[in-house]
Formats: sequence, structure tokens, C-alpha cells
Amino acid sequence: MNTQVNNSKLQGKRVILLGASSGIGLATAKAAAAEGANVVIVSSNQQRIDEALTTLPGTAKGYAIDLSNEENIKTFFKGIGQFDHLVYTAGENLSLIYLNDLEMKKAHSFFNIRYWGAIAALKYGAPHINKGGSVSLMSGTANHRPGVGWLLGASICGAMDGLTRAMAVELAPIRVNTVSAGVIKTNLWNSIPETDREGMYQSLSDALLLKRVGEAEDVALAFIYFMKQSHGTGQILTVDGGTLLV
Repeated sequence: MNTQVNNSKLQGKRVILLGASSGIGLATAKAAAAEGANVVIVSSNQQRIDEALTTLPGTAKGYAIDLSNEENIKTFFKGIGQFDHLVYTAGENLSLIYLNDLEMKKAHSFFNIRYWGAIAALKYGAPHINKGGSVSLMSGTANHRPGVGWLLGASICGAMDGLTRAMAVELAPIRVNTVSAGVIKTNLWNSIPETDREGMYQSLSDALLLKRVGEAEDVALAFIYFMKQSHGTGQILTVDGGTLLV
């Protein structure tokens, strides 16, 4: 008989993950569930939520919520009850956008989910976080080392880093941290044609110190660390395969 006891700090904790029907969010939900957490995943598409739930324990719950709508976020947190950790990884598909081709209305909308959605989640979610709990947000290395075409990507990453520090001060003693990722293989890059996408991955892999583009599971471990550690806040943890050093 297996009498092993799960002594994880996440055992029995309730984790809310917004933007978690696929990619990094879902990988984090799986990792948290493996540590004994009770996970709740949120995304905008019910079909993807249903598919994601088949890969999680039976105790997991899922909700289809439009995270670009403040009222939807407010209503969700009003009814979800108390929880321990909030993870926000929501975002639309990524693509390179050049200044000369920039459409201002579309540029404004780029911030709706990634930035304003995160702020709404903080505003309405923080009051329901239990003592000792945390918030973990998502950023990226484009803030520190943008390439051509990364105008909006670099801007949003810089905004998220600043938001992390400001909220760590304002929401204390709730811990607020951010995972800053390099290019990671997820479906957020699916707007780029497959041949071009694979070429991008290969080119980046050749240049990186670790000689591979990251996987969602690599980043998930950083989110698990932020939930389990108890004395770090306002921090940006970089998971980039050495992007900032080459």
C-alpha cells in the first residue's frame, strides 16, 4: 500500500488561474494540481475549457469568462469565494507589429486583456485572497531586449513589470510577483504561418545559451515557485533560456 503523504505547501490550497485553457496557464494548472491544489481555470472559450478539464483532476473547475470585460471579471470574483493564489496569464495571439503598419485602435485593444484585464483581476480578486496568498502575473523579456517589430510586446511587458512592483506595495501583505518569459512554444504564436513559426523557433534555439526554445512546462514551474515561497514580493523571475545574455 502506498502511504506516501503529500507535504506540498500547495496541498489543499485553492488556485484561480485566468487564461488557463491552454499553454502556460494550463501547464501551471496541471503543475499546481499535481502539488495537491484545487484549481479553477478561466478562459474565454467554453470548448477549450471543457477540453482542458479532461486533462485535470476531477476536482478542477472551469469557467468561460470574457476577460476583456471588467463587469464579467467583477461578477466572477463576486461569486467564486475565498482562495489562496491568483495566476494571470491571459493574452491574445502574438504577432510582430511594425510602427509604420500600426493601427491605433488595434494597438489600444492589445492592452485590454493583458494589462487592463490583469488590473481588473487584481481589483476584484485581491479582497478574496486568504492570508499568506499571492498573485502571479505574466511578462516577458521583450521589455529588456526588444527586437524589430516588438513595439507593443515590449510596451506591455514593461507595463506589467511596473504594475507588479506597484501592486506589491499596495496589496501587501499579499505577495505580487511576475514571471518574465522569453519566446515559449504555445498556441499564442499560431497567428504566424507554421513554416515561419518553426523557422523562428529554430533560429532562436540556435542563438540561445540552452539551445532550445522554452516549453509551457518550463514557465509553469516558475509560477509554482512563486506560490510556494513565502518571503518574496515585487519580484520578476526570468525564464528565457539565456535570451538576455546573448
